[in-house]
Order: sequence, then C-alpha cells, then structure tokens
Amino acid sequence: MNADDRSILSVTCYGHFLSHFNMLVFPAILLPLSARLGMEMADTLELAFYMYLLMGISALPWGYLADKVGARPLLALFYAGAGLCGFGAAFFIDSPGALKWALAGIGLFSGIYHPAGLGWIACCVSKTSTGMAYNGMFGNLGLALGPVLAGLANYFWGPQAVYIGLGLLNLFGLFLLLKVNSHTIYKEVQAGEGKEDLASWSSFGILLVAMMLGGIVYRGATVTLPALFEINGTGVYASFNSLFKGNLSGNVVAAGITSCLYLVGMLGQYAGGRAGERFDLRWSYLVFHVLTIPAALLIGLVTDIPLMLLATFHSFFLLGMQPIENTLVARLTPSGMHGSAYGMKFVLTFGVGAVAVQIVRLVEQKFGLSSVFPVLGLVSIGLVLVIAILIKKVPPLRS
Repeated sequence: MNADDRSILSVTCYGHFLSHFNMLVFPAILLPLSARLGMEMADTLELAFYMYLLMGISALPWGYLADKVGARPLLALFYAGAGLCGFGAAFFIDSPGALKWALAGIGLFSGIYHPAGLGWIACCVSKTSTGMAYNGMFGNLGLALGPVLAGLANYFWGPQAVYIGLGLLNLFGLFLLLKVNSHTIYKEVQAGEGKEDLASWSSFGILLVAMMLGGIVYRGATVTLPALFEINGTGVYASFNSLFKGNLSGNVVAAGITSCLYLVGMLGQYAGGRAGERFDLRWSYLVFHVLTIPAALLIGLVTDIPLMLLATFHSFFLLGMQPIENTLVARLTPSGMHGSAYGMKFVLTFGVGAVAVQIVRLVEQKFGLSSVFPVLGLVSIGLVLVIAILIKKVPPLRS
C-alpha cells in the first residue's frame, strides 16, 4: 500500500476500533450496572435500545453527508460527539432516564463512522478487500478490548470510570485527523470512473436484505455473549478463580473470555480479506455464513469449555465475512455514492439489527438466555437462502 493508503487507514482503523468499543462496553457491565441501579437485567438492557437504534438509523443521512462534504469533518464530529456523550453517561450513571439519552448520543455519533470511514476506504484505498480486512481487524480489536477494559475499569473503579475512559479515547481521535491531508478523500473517485461498472441497485437490494439479517445475528451475539459466559461458564470461572486465589469476579472472567474470542475474530477478518482478494466474493460470502449455523444451534446446549470453543468458531466466521461483505457493497454501487450505500447498509445492519436487543430480551424472559443463539441460528439459515438468490442473480465478482 502507498503512503496515502496508510494515512487513510490510520484514521479509519482507529475510528472502526472506537465505533465498536463504544457499543461493547455496555453489555460488558450489564450485570454490575443492573445491581448498581437495582433493576432487572432485561430492564437495564432496554436502556441501550436507543443507542443501538440510533447508531443504525442515522447511518443513511451520515452517509449522504459524507458523499457531499467528505469524511474528515464527519469523523471529527464522531470523535467529539461520542466523547462528550461518554462524559455525560459517566455523570448520569445513577439516573436511568438521563443515562438512556447519554447512551443514545453515543450511538448517534458512533453511527457516523461506518458510512464515512468505509466510504473513504472504498473510494481511496488501492486494494479494497485488503483495506477492508485491516479496517475490520481494528474493529475486532474494539470488540475485544471493549469488554475487557470495561470489565477491569468497573472492577477497580465502577461503571462511572468506564464511560470517562470512553470519552477520553474518543477525543483522542481528533488528533489523528490532523495528520491526514484532505485531498486524499476524493482523488480516487475520478481515477475509477473508467473501470468496469457492475453496479446494480436490484442486486444491492438483495444484498441489503442479507445484511439486515446478518445485523440481527451480529447484534444478538454481541449483547448476549458476555452474560452467557458469566451464567453458563461457571466451571471456567471456578478454575480461574482458584488459580488467582479467589480474587476474580465472574464479570471480569466473562469479559476476558469475550475479549479473547474477538481477538481470534481478527484472524477471521484477515482470512475474509484474503478470501475476498482470491475468490469469487459471492461464494466466499455464502461459505462464511453457512459455517456459523451449526455453532449457533449448539451453543445453547453446552457450557464451559465447549461453549467457549463453539462461540469462538461462530465469531471467527461471523466477523470474518465482513471484509467480503463490505467489498460487495463497493462492487455493487456507483463509486460516487459509496457513503450513501454504506449508510443504507448500516441503517439495516445496526438500525434494524437493534431489534435483536428486543429479541434477546423476549427470548431471555420466556426461555432463558441459553435459547438466544439457537434463535440466531434460525435467522442465519434465512440469511443463507437470501445469499443463494444473490448468487443466482449476480455474475461472478472479484475484489
């Protein structure tokens, strides 16, 4: 990659790290926060509904603005807005009503990243799938460090410190933006105008349905795993607690396991990027999703080590398909509308995916938390059928 590629990726990768970090600290402290507020877990989980919803439904207008004004000013707004709302969440940590709206603000500003950042990569990074892979790996790093840093901060200083740290990390992104030249934003758009154009809005519509179902699976998995490990991983917790002479809490162990799982998911992102460069994007997308289904259907039946292994396998392929998916978006939409296209994607994957929070809540109340993943497995079966329709309609695609 050239110097401009590396410059762009330094900002977008950090932004991707933070966009996921911002969302993952909440489920990591879900049980301790419930205890602090004196609320049931399902009711505490509902405080985050607007955070996840706004991250998604704001993506389309953010993407439209990214096409008009560029990625830099929007990413600056992301870092500043999410940082200030993080401080607000810390200040209102003991007030459920105010905390709900501070979390909503974090979701609103975090919604900027994906349409703006991915649109920047799609138009300006020379190797799209490879750039998406590196970017995705940093997103996974946010998924990994979010739970463990939140768990540790909560263990030593409480939930308030978690959101103070979140605010500081977001504001640091403003300094990274100062190092990027604004001319790198649009220059590749003109360079790509003569290339083969496989843009098809009808094919993109089919892909949107697949991505919507994938968003439900992704959000359902990420909000469930930390609590599932804490409840169904008691044997693993007992082993770690014995090793550390009783100085660990179940929440810290569950957060640490979740973080290790997402670090393995970084390998999935790399594998997805390589697959996207070497093979037909359509079939790579199908295979990665098919492989998640058996693990999802079995996770609710096992505990401890088998639970950890199945969850790792599921996350490897669920997260690993993302560079492939993002490259498909770039290939099926016009170059001058990448921001809007990624906005449409994330309206569905994160906005409609926020419905997964309510699905988790309902399934947990009626059948228990262990039943959530089998339900997500059924959603993945529907997703694979939609991808099969896409394969039939769209000719072979390369990165």
